[in-house]
Amino acid sequence: QVQLVESGGGSVQAGDSLILSCAASGRSFSNSPMGWFRQAPGKERTFVAAIKWSAATYYADSVKGRFTISRDNAKNTVYLRMNSLKPEDTAVYSCAIGLPSFSFRIDDESWYDYWGQGTQVTVSS
Repeated sequence: QVQLVESGGGSVQAGDSLILSCAASGRSFSNSPMGWFRQAPGKERTFVAAIKWSAATYYADSVKGRFTISRDNAKNTVYLRMNSLKPEDTAVYSCAIGLPSFSFRIDDESWYDYWGQGTQVTVSS
């Protein structure tokens, strides 16, 4: 059974940094695309960042230059480093794992088949 466990959320001030972690089990991690999505109160879940098996990375325009996604295949863990946090970054952040495919839509949540429980990030001004 595939499991994803996020950690690292919390409450911070604008301009601060946080690092989210997502530990995966139950699937060959190094071959799997991994993504981070977020859902703000009253809004739909949106794409934040993703990393493919090739280590190619992708970001939403709203976080480009501030967030960095990385993976440690030896630890089956993907990270999201978030710098210069803004109040509009407040959301529940969830990681997701997909099956490797050349046609994988990295920013489309329907392509990911397992999700973590989510971790709250709150940024105050």
